[in-house]
Amino acid sequence: MSLVRYETNGLFDHFNNDLNRFFTSSRPTAAANDARNWAPAVDIREENDRFLLIADIPGVKREEVEVTLEDGVLSIKGERRTGTDEAREGFHRKERVHGSFLRQFTLPDTVNPDNISATVTDGVLEIGIPKQAKPEPRKISIN
Repeated sequence: MSLVRYETNGLFDHFNNDLNRFFTSSRPTAAANDARNWAPAVDIREENDRFLLIADIPGVKREEVEVTLEDGVLSIKGERRTGTDEAREGFHRKERVHGSFLRQFTLPDTVNPDNISATVTDGVLEIGIPKQAKPEPRKISIN
């Protein structure tokens, strides 16, 4: 006895394809549901006189972002909250993540930590980190 594949001649293919597409495309990924996995994307560009750190923080209010410098580590901490409309039931798909985030960057010794500046415009955080001249080696006389 041999096995023969049963062919439906396309009778239910359209229905099955639609059903499969609905269930596979609407299944959220673990990363989309886990706020711990959310961190803003960051670009770091070196210019002649400074480093420029650019972070995407859409939906995060300026008051909900904190930039700190401690022991040579620059930290960006904040939270993206859900709106009251988003708390309602009835979603078919929910991919936009929310929650707290923390990004940290170790700064080189060649930066001037006293003149770091930060601005937020249209959901983009820009942090300017000025460079300072490397101290020249100097000769110390021995008495």
